[in-house]
Amino acid sequence: MRSNVEPTTDGPLAGLTVIEMGTLIAGPFCGQILGDFGATVIKLEDPGKGDPMRQWGRSLPMGHSPWWPVIGRNKRSVTLNLRDPEGQAIARKLIAGADVLVENFRPGAMEKWGLGYEALSADNPGLVMARVSGFGQTGPYAQRAGYALIGEAMGGLRYITGESDRAPARAGISVGDSLAGLHAALGTMMALHARHRTGKGQIVDAAIYESVLSVMENLITEYGLTGYVRERSGSVLPGIAPSNAYPTADGALVVIGANQDTLFARLCAAMGRPELSADPRYAGHAARGENQAELDALIGGWTVTLTADDLLALMESSGVAAGRVYRAPDMLQDPQFMAREAIVETPHPVFGAVKMQNAFPKLSETPGGVRWPGPALGEHTDAVLSERAGVPAEYLAALRARGVI
Repeated sequence: MRSNVEPTTDGPLAGLTVIEMGTLIAGPFCGQILGDFGATVIKLEDPGKGDPMRQWGRSLPMGHSPWWPVIGRNKRSVTLNLRDPEGQAIARKLIAGADVLVENFRPGAMEKWGLGYEALSADNPGLVMARVSGFGQTGPYAQRAGYALIGEAMGGLRYITGESDRAPARAGISVGDSLAGLHAALGTMMALHARHRTGKGQIVDAAIYESVLSVMENLITEYGLTGYVRERSGSVLPGIAPSNAYPTADGALVVIGANQDTLFARLCAAMGRPELSADPRYAGHAARGENQAELDALIGGWTVTLTADDLLALMESSGVAAGRVYRAPDMLQDPQFMAREAIVETPHPVFGAVKMQNAFPKLSETPGGVRWPGPALGEHTDAVLSERAGVPAEYLAALRARGVI
């Protein structure tokens, strides 16, 4: 087991101690963000099983999930049975010395285990408790099981995603979970800032459906004012034109965004059709929106005569926003990704090395980073419990034998 459990000394959150409970993505993504920027994140996992993310994935190279190195990175793994009274007592000791607790169990579970905020804050008044759930800690749906796809559906994202003549589609990632994790991390930092003024901690209540709702732009306001219900529109935003993915001569897709008047004029000049910017059908934002399909067909008929490289070079020289539709191999070869180290490689005990996205956003003086990938299950149990919970070394074997750790 890795014996070094000293607090992280680099990153803007160095010195901050986070206890992470819960599984899968939403809560652990909050912990990942905090760990990326220097917090000491101690992840509590069920003995023998651990977070299901250790086994998830379309493929399991060498019998290991390629998902776990990312969601578990920069964390210390401690096995602890939170359903056992001894495990709960140890958890309280760990939390008493922490700044933040992150959990994403169904509301009420923590209280059932004697680990509700009222009990924990009695030991640690400055504790910030980030609680991530499908529907939040209150309301008639609070006790319902809530996963990303439910939050995406009820938050409005699912209905407007996909083609208009087909059933709603879902994104290829669990975007609802990630948004909830981001909101939990943001709320945690707000609560810590407030603690500097008041000395008191508080609960951060992040609901998946509300995290999705928060990025739905003017969907609710537009309906409230006009009665318009936004519908699925495929690869375009209705009324925003031109802004689409266009075909090229070599079979690629290039996204072009030229919906502002000045950008549209530049695009027309690059096409050799400067007169289009003054055409009543396209002169102005509203006119282009009304004739969106016709305009997209016109642009697509031109882009398909050029290779993607030639089209992108022309767009760059013309000052028009454009980019390829990327897959993973494209990202790994792109010079922009390389220059900014958007993707990093870190040593791994099984895979040898793993590539993954870096820590974002970039901070000029105290940047985040990937210090190690997701650890082995229970890799830090003995060291953390000895040093942070005061569990005698000779008692650890007995706890392990009883299934507490």
